[in-house]
Amino acid sequence: MKALITGGGIGGPAVAVALREVGIDAEIYEAYGAGAEGIGAFLNVASNGMAALRVLGLHQEVARAGIPTPDMVMWNGAGKRLGRVPNGMALDDGTVSHTILRSDLYRILRDAAAVPISYGKRMVSFDDSGSQVVARFEDGTSAAGDVLIAADGVHSRARRLLGGPEARYVGLYNCGGIVKDPDITGEPGVYHMVFGKRAFFGYTVTGDGETWWFANLPRGLGDEPADWRPVLAEAFADDAGIAAGLVRHAELGRVLPIHDLPPVPTWHRGRVVLIGDAAHATSPSSGQGASLALEDAVVLARCLRDVPSHREAFRRYESERRERAERVVAYARRISDSKAAGPVGRIVRDALLPIILRRQASRESLAWMYRHEVSL
Repeated sequence: MKALITGGGIGGPAVAVALREVGIDAEIYEAYGAGAEGIGAFLNVASNGMAALRVLGLHQEVARAGIPTPDMVMWNGAGKRLGRVPNGMALDDGTVSHTILRSDLYRILRDAAAVPISYGKRMVSFDDSGSQVVARFEDGTSAAGDVLIAADGVHSRARRLLGGPEARYVGLYNCGGIVKDPDITGEPGVYHMVFGKRAFFGYTVTGDGETWWFANLPRGLGDEPADWRPVLAEAFADDAGIAAGLVRHAELGRVLPIHDLPPVPTWHRGRVVLIGDAAHATSPSSGQGASLALEDAVVLARCLRDVPSHREAFRRYESERRERAERVVAYARRISDSKAAGPVGRIVRDALLPIILRRQASRESLAWMYRHEVSL
């Protein structure tokens, strides 16, 4: 079997690694003209994502490249501590959730995949003859294989070709980065999450004086100022803590709208199947986007190895993954909605959050999400 993979971000290389483990050849076709070295800020690989990486023999390398971030402390904009909750649950070998530069995770997966990658190959259509599938690219070229695995992200072309929905805006813009400031102190590896009066702010500090931070700003889609810095500073001006001062001086990078997906009716048809954000994009509020893609990769590879028919393999993969993925998307959307709460919503949120957080502090209420383990 030869698999064509469209999308060379996180999910594409991850499924290439998993396919190699089960003896299936693959090639990756990436829409952009170059790899993702140095692209993007950072992301969370939750403990369930680390478990999937362990199956692929990569969790220790990812742990070395990232920062262990096992816990989160929640605050409101007035500086009141609302509670402390786990950011995942330790694996049996002690591995916890890690935060890692997106480019580092990409590099590790790409190098481990060791498959041909063609750049500048934006897929525009595919032809499924029944005996093979042909992907056709914007530059006029094409590629043929036995199956087409679409890992082409939240705005997936393959999903639209299968009749799937457009991504939906969650009401928030996102930005973030890393600053070197020894005056910002705290317990290394603990995320501080601030439900501010007009925006949301999160950060963690490292042992060497770095602060890894992000901000979520409620905003109408397309309402994008020429300069985000004063807009963000004003959004955090009335909040306690470091947010307002940090955004005035930090390198913002790209400020982008956050999208997720409603339930996607069709995950596969014929020789074509969706994985990762193409099938079930979740907002970053869950901290699960990369982890779900890693789980998908392992499960899909196992199904293709164990089931002679690709159609049955795709059905088995979807039956194993759909309910879990959609539950995570719904969970993340509730959190995103709370970040964009109005004046009355903020009062209700700040009153209820301590109660909710005390329940989650038991480390069992979210076991369905963090203790999930996949296997080859």
